[in-house]
Amino acid sequence: MPHKHAAAVLAGIIAGVLAGIAIGWQGGPAVGAVAWMGTVFLNALQILVIPLVLAAVISGVASVGDMRHFGALGGVTVGYYLATTAVAVLIGLLMVNWIQPGATAGLEAAGELPEGIAERGGADAQAFIESILPPNLVAAAADTKLLPVILFALAFGVAMLAVGEPGRPVADFFQGFNEILMKLVIWLMYLAPLGILGLVAGRLGEAGGGEALVGQLTAVAWHVVTVVSGLAVHAVVLFAILWLVAGRGLSYLVTMLRALFVALGTASSSATLPLTMEGVRENGVDPRASRTVLPLGATINMDGTALYEACAVLFIAQAYGLDLTLGQQAIVFVTATLAAIGAAGIPEAGLVTMVIVLNAVGLPLEGIGLLLAVDWLLDRFRTATNVWGDAVGAGVVHRFIGRWQPAEEAPPA
Repeated sequence: MPHKHAAAVLAGIIAGVLAGIAIGWQGGPAVGAVAWMGTVFLNALQILVIPLVLAAVISGVASVGDMRHFGALGGVTVGYYLATTAVAVLIGLLMVNWIQPGATAGLEAAGELPEGIAERGGADAQAFIESILPPNLVAAAADTKLLPVILFALAFGVAMLAVGEPGRPVADFFQGFNEILMKLVIWLMYLAPLGILGLVAGRLGEAGGGEALVGQLTAVAWHVVTVVSGLAVHAVVLFAILWLVAGRGLSYLVTMLRALFVALGTASSSATLPLTMEGVRENGVDPRASRTVLPLGATINMDGTALYEACAVLFIAQAYGLDLTLGQQAIVFVTATLAAIGAAGIPEAGLVTMVIVLNAVGLPLEGIGLLLAVDWLLDRFRTATNVWGDAVGAGVVHRFIGRWQPAEEAPPA
């Protein structure tokens, strides 16, 4: 996308967010008149996700060209994801111990635990493995379950490398397929301002408008402050990693703002993935990094979610007057980190992973009801943090693979 067009789209998205807040704040029939635009935009994004992941991962593996390089790329990616997720949980624990948001929370504000969440929270390792290796890949794709699709695409790409020259036409096909899909993403970005307006207005209207939102925020105000502050601190840490490790700066962040605002509007890392890939591409990141790091990151790299789980669990403990020991908080640290990574194969991931962590330290599941009124709002901020973490990860991996021979199709940095 030309720079002037990109700047205009970003300005339009910001205006769409502000207009959506204004319309949703008032609520009423006006919300329904614009909410459909958000639904159509979100559907259009989701249509692109599965084919884009398939084409991007296969062409990304093909562009590596050497299995030794592919192994190094995977090692750096997984190492980055584990490290930043652990840092996010640690920040969450430090913030919640410092601010103590649960000390002033009223238990009467608790809502009802959604039906079936507690049962799904007991999912074991076997259930998770079965969820990422389903018997029907098409059915998994239809349900937008990305991890099985990514694993298939990785295996397909590795096999394509293994067969050598006979696999070259197939690699060329997926390379062309990926370029076509990215062109569709660019076209869709021009509709983003209207789509974000509809999504923000519709969701705020569903929450009851501005007055209802203020009442919900007041009940758990310090929890909201704790989570948003923690996410802001982690975003700064990620920027520091981007600057110190990847050698990138403010221009990288500015280019990613379109994807970050869309993440705020959609509350979905997967739905935002096409725009994340376009933003990283405009930043000159090597396709070998972006096409494998970003799809995998949208599925397992949940920095914002991990931080939120740590804050939420200790908030619930504080609200019930329970003081978790250092050992119990260490359990929260480990389980929140692992649960966030494993959330991709579990429906309603945010609530389910919280159940897993609560069970690990023996806290009452009913405490989740304290958070339900504002969970939809905080979900948008943690999703934006997830997307930012993925984008930084692509920049970091780009720096590490820069010692290899540059890929022919890589745009100039």
